[in-house]
Amino acid sequence: MPAGFRPNLDLAVIGNCSIGALVDQGGRIVWACLPAFDGDPWFSALLGGEHPEEGYFGIELKGLQRTEQEYRRNSAVLVTRLYAEDGSAIEITDCIPRSKLFGRTFRPTMIVRRIRPISGTPQIRVILRPTNNYGKDRPQVTRGSNHARYVGTDMTLRLYSTAPLAYVLAERWFLLQDDEFLILGPDESLTEPVEAAASRLISEADAYWRDWVRSLSIPFEWQEEVIRAAITLKLCTYEETGGLVAALTTSIPEAPGSERNWDYRYCWLRDSYFVVNALNQLGATRTMEGYLRYIMNIASAAPDGYLQPVFGLDLEQRIEEREIAALPGYRNMGPVRVGNQAYTQVQNDGYGSIILAATRVFFDQRLMAPGSLQLFQLLEEIGEQAVKRFDSPDAGPWEYRSRQMVHTYSTLLCWAACDRLSRIARHLGQAQRASHWREEADRIKEVILQRAWNERLNSFVATFEGEHLDASLLLMQELGFLDPMDPRYLGTVAAVERFLLKEGYLLRYHAADDFGVPEVAFTICSFWYVDALTATGRHDEARELFEKLLARRNHVGLLSEDLHPGTGELWGNFPQTYSLVGIIHSAMRLSQSWEAWG
Repeated sequence: MPAGFRPNLDLAVIGNCSIGALVDQGGRIVWACLPAFDGDPWFSALLGGEHPEEGYFGIELKGLQRTEQEYRRNSAVLVTRLYAEDGSAIEITDCIPRSKLFGRTFRPTMIVRRIRPISGTPQIRVILRPTNNYGKDRPQVTRGSNHARYVGTDMTLRLYSTAPLAYVLAERWFLLQDDEFLILGPDESLTEPVEAAASRLISEADAYWRDWVRSLSIPFEWQEEVIRAAITLKLCTYEETGGLVAALTTSIPEAPGSERNWDYRYCWLRDSYFVVNALNQLGATRTMEGYLRYIMNIASAAPDGYLQPVFGLDLEQRIEEREIAALPGYRNMGPVRVGNQAYTQVQNDGYGSIILAATRVFFDQRLMAPGSLQLFQLLEEIGEQAVKRFDSPDAGPWEYRSRQMVHTYSTLLCWAACDRLSRIARHLGQAQRASHWREEADRIKEVILQRAWNERLNSFVATFEGEHLDASLLLMQELGFLDPMDPRYLGTVAAVERFLLKEGYLLRYHAADDFGVPEVAFTICSFWYVDALTATGRHDEARELFEKLLARRNHVGLLSEDLHPGTGELWGNFPQTYSLVGIIHSAMRLSQSWEAWG
């Protein structure tokens, strides 16, 4: 990488719901896994490598002085401008193509880049240095008659360029006099001129995203923030199967030097419910339909009805965790981990997460295939597991690796499973089943009220008969378990403020875990706190905190998993779907209505 480069999370995302890439402010692609989100990082510079000058795809401007970067309006197409000391400047337009083709969605494994001179006589060079085998190797480069091939272990990419290939392969500086185009994609012949193909793919992707945004039902306030969050959530969906990744990266530390480095490129049942719910609020129902197919495949194949908490994008059950020696990690803060051992954990909230995600199918008349009695009966099997496991120890929503307890959040989600099944049964005219599930919900609720309440703290607590709190308790009103003005909920909010607020942001818990006491704020928890303030009538405080959180987004409006309360710096995997969900949900709650404004 150029001298002085220091990895950070001031990154933009491009993608097409099949692959994604992260682009830094200098227009360098520093992370992209192929041929899917959980694949080998062909661009791995974000996590370093055995050869620090490799693992990125850059367009460099000689004499670079400053940069600008923004998305096209209501689009996932990215524009980066580079300005040199002598007044020359260039504009880089990046996209990963997505469009409609032959009645289907076209989403190739392809990156398209256009380089345009905008002032002066800019000198540029193209740096294309992919990696293979998680940073250990470099693909073999061969040259064809009008293209170059990058031959990796499991796949081959082909580069087409309007700029002379000799310049590109030699990384030679040259004058940028006209627009130049680069297409890096499958090892296939291009059937039209490079310039025409690249221009068309950029234009079609731009049109696709603008049209998708037009279908959203957005709040009156914070429209740009919500639109950007929604587009990015959509980019984190793996459309082929319907799975949803928690983030596009692995091993970005939750805090400096913490070794809390995990691989988030998989589908958690818990996270996915929140994503589906947020997009549903905006009217983006196709994601829910795709995810429903994904989770129904999981549920139908579950051994004895047991559900593990996380799956691969292609429904893989085994996601063995291992450390990668060839990558030193983000700012050399290893280890770099691939896979996630959480798949072996018991997390009893998954049953409720699936049923919550599916509930709307039975009530939303816009859907092509509304929920059926057959689907309800499949969900009942999941509900039976919730009843069976609601008071059993598990790793909890924060995935403790060294201890199991009966977590209030897990039991709360088991209650939600039964509550929603009762409502669905009533809607379907199944009175007997509605009564059955209402009885089970009431029974679980009574257990929570007795065993999760701590009289001394005047609050619910994170585990049965426990003494500590966690931020998930704030969701009791969100899930309909308690009225937000219930004295017990108000007491819980007050206790959360006493124990979890740190410099205005919310920690996820305050007890030590496997790595000690957390030092960063878990971003979604602060949004949960915003929602709790809103629900309890503290609107001015809620708006103030919400604006404070929005100010912590990076330059293109994105958030990672965590933020440091003192510095405000983003930490953790990126972009974090949980955090983006928080933007959407809190904005929908807080915004003035269109009618009230008028």
